[in-house]
Amino acid sequence: MKSSIRIQLSFMMFLQFFIWGGWFVTLGTFLGNNLNASGGQIAMAFSTQSWGAIIAPVFIGLIADRYFNAEKILGVLHLLGSGLLYLMSQTDEFSVFYPYVFGYMILYMPTLALVNSVSFHQMKDTATEFPVIRTFGTVGWIISGIVISYVFGWDASDSIAAGALSNTFKMVALVSFLLGIFSFSLPKTRPYGRDQKNFSVKSLLGWDALKLLNDRNFLLFFIASILICIPLAFYYQQANPFLVELGMNNPTAKMSLGQVSEVLFMLLLPLFFMRFGFKNTILVGMLAWVVRYMLFAYGNVGDRTFMLIIGILLHGICYDFFFVSGQIYTNFKAGEKIKSAAQGLITLATYGVGMLIGFWIAGKTSDAFIMEGNLHDWGMIWKFPALFALGVFILFLLIFKNEKINYKN
Repeated sequence: MKSSIRIQLSFMMFLQFFIWGGWFVTLGTFLGNNLNASGGQIAMAFSTQSWGAIIAPVFIGLIADRYFNAEKILGVLHLLGSGLLYLMSQTDEFSVFYPYVFGYMILYMPTLALVNSVSFHQMKDTATEFPVIRTFGTVGWIISGIVISYVFGWDASDSIAAGALSNTFKMVALVSFLLGIFSFSLPKTRPYGRDQKNFSVKSLLGWDALKLLNDRNFLLFFIASILICIPLAFYYQQANPFLVELGMNNPTAKMSLGQVSEVLFMLLLPLFFMRFGFKNTILVGMLAWVVRYMLFAYGNVGDRTFMLIIGILLHGICYDFFFVSGQIYTNFKAGEKIKSAAQGLITLATYGVGMLIGFWIAGKTSDAFIMEGNLHDWGMIWKFPALFALGVFILFLLIFKNEKINYKN
């Protein structure tokens, strides 16, 4: 790959995830403080990510993969998304905000597959080239948090009260517009499906991957993936409002430490596979969710900020050891013909079904433990996902107690 193309792709990834991290992390805080949204309404807003994840494969298969170059449709989606992000910054009622965020996530989620398509099309060795380029996406997410907290201070208590978090939408609207224009200069990525003679809606929707569920181990892993995403949704939806309510300084930037941890443990993941095997690695990932939420539950009183920081830093183990391990496991369980469909199936289970349920439960839990002055009993709120994650861990441990799960064919 030419150096110029590598720089283009890296910049594309940086902007792609700067946009997502630049508004999604603080969304719960913005809705609760600026739009006076209830826990249920906040859950509805976060659930748009899941609906986008469910709709995205159909959109990519029916339209992007068959009729248009990936870089062109990427540009159009980000230009349209830029307008919706700006409209989101201008709202002061949830009833007006929700249609905008729903429409935006329907546009944004397909772009996650499109940036991968543009990247893969230029690579000869994806195993060695893609991780480096994808890392720039994580860097973009980290930088967005630093900009919000340290450059502008929009997540400080007095700034939040003044409505400063609406500026996050303006910031990413501008970046989305930039990425939209920049996308048209990316290397041409012609539609993969245009030359397919045996096209069928069945293959498009990934029904062929369902045969993997006939494998008992994969079926149980599939179910565990859905279940573990229920407590995961609590982190995305509740973590920033939790840290802000506790009065932590620069909470958004501190949350980006989780992405720093993610990069570190991504590099260590192959070593864990070789040393402990797939099953033990994924069990450690599950257990990390329990530890993280218990740290949050008991780190919200007194001077225990270190417990909250440790909980944030556990993100690398929580995410990489379960989700990335699961993607690798799925990749090796699927044959060459259904690898993409199999990954889509797991994405549907996690970001689609699992987190959709999780966001709803997180919203109900938040409303159940609200106290006087619109404050929350965070100790009780975090214990729920901790216990749920513990239950999934024990269930997975018992089911696979005597089973050997390989991640290589």
